[in-house]
Amino acid sequence: MDEKLRQAYLYDFYGELLNEHQRQIYEDAVFHDLSLSEIAEEESISRQGVSDLIRRCTKKLEDYEAKLHLVEKFLSVKADVAQIHDLSRTFSETRDETLIGRIEALSNHILENL
Repeated sequence: MDEKLRQAYLYDFYGELLNEHQRQIYEDAVFHDLSLSEIAEEESISRQGVSDLIRRCTKKLEDYEAKLHLVEKFLSVKADVAQIHDLSRTFSETRDETLIGRIEALSNHILENL
């Protein structure tokens, strides 16, 4: 997975667990694509301070994911739902009854992992 996309998912799931200052700097770096210098000037801190804070925030978000696996579960469910969608479309076109079993298996997998 692309690193920026991973950071976005981690932030979506765990960003509220950062304090306001951490969120602002992380958002500026990751989502607004500001340079360390731009953020440092805006926040009146050093470039090194910005870099350290971003690294600590990233580690904190990664640690939450390592314990809770919410992003991993979300991506798994998303993939299963996409397969169900494709199988449903194929079933509508072909009326192949064997697809129903695969759809049921995927939906059971989703329910078991929630």
